[in-house]
Amino acid sequence: MKLENFHVEVADWSREDQRAALLDLRHTVFIQEQGVPEARERDGLDPDCWHVLARDDAGLPIGCGRLTPEHKIGRMAVLQEWRGGGVGRALLRELIGRARAHGWAEVALDAQVSAIGFYERDGFSAYDDVFEDAGLPHQKMRLILSSIVDDLDQANESVTRDIGPLPTGSRNETAATRLQLLQETRHRLAIYLPLLDNDSYASTEELAELRRIAISGRGAQIRVLLHDPAAALRNDHRLVALAQRLPSALQIRMPVEEADLAYLSAYLLNDVGGYLFLPEANRPQGRAACRDRAAQAPLQQHFDEVWERAERASVLQALNI
Repeated sequence: MKLENFHVEVADWSREDQRAALLDLRHTVFIQEQGVPEARERDGLDPDCWHVLARDDAGLPIGCGRLTPEHKIGRMAVLQEWRGGGVGRALLRELIGRARAHGWAEVALDAQVSAIGFYERDGFSAYDDVFEDAGLPHQKMRLILSSIVDDLDQANESVTRDIGPLPTGSRNETAATRLQLLQETRHRLAIYLPLLDNDSYASTEELAELRRIAISGRGAQIRVLLHDPAAALRNDHRLVALAQRLPSALQIRMPVEEADLAYLSAYLLNDVGGYLFLPEANRPQGRAACRDRAAQAPLQQHFDEVWERAERASVLQALNI
């Protein structure tokens, strides 16, 4: 589902056009507006970082941020005329989501003192004394990314960890991995999808497994977060029809906050610690494992948080879902 007036995308530093967009934004905000020396702004870390870029409806860059291998968020920049409109928060939450997807225990940043409140609203806490960086007062802050473990399984069995990756190098491999994870699910499943295309969760085998999970007994639950349920309805996606028949066990909600709708990834989480994570939902390349609760936990936490903020997919009410 498209945001009202901007969107957030992953930026590839190796691409000249995207690299130029990031550097132009940072030059405007940090060097021109705040007087940061260019040598200080360009610290040489960018090739190893994960970058996000916000664009307006015309495709023009309006904000950016990055996540370093040292588990730090930085270079958060939004053009002056776009501040206060949710762009910064969308960028921040996308970076936090990526840190959780990496399984990091925490993520840190050096906030300009004037921006402390902005970061506190998303759970960051200040620590240590205020310090000066590039002539501006800064405060160290961090966010603890606590893990959520399935207590029903942990009470009766030791946590099995199998970090050997399942194949996700092509569409066929990803489809096979997705089916395998469905087959290994006992009673509960969580699925996050920006878009539901007819290549995903639509095969006879996948639908049979989804139905099995939904009717597997007490506690059976399939939760789906979908940005654009209207598109799935228009396309007569078979998952929608299954949800119509099994509404109590298969529930679909739609994120409504702009920051949540800016989330670019897709994932599947089952109740035995298996997961499939696609950093970019429209590309098959990602990572997956049969049992790896440590890697699954931050994705589960993200899902639960968005689920609480999301709304029932009212566009599907005509089908009594």
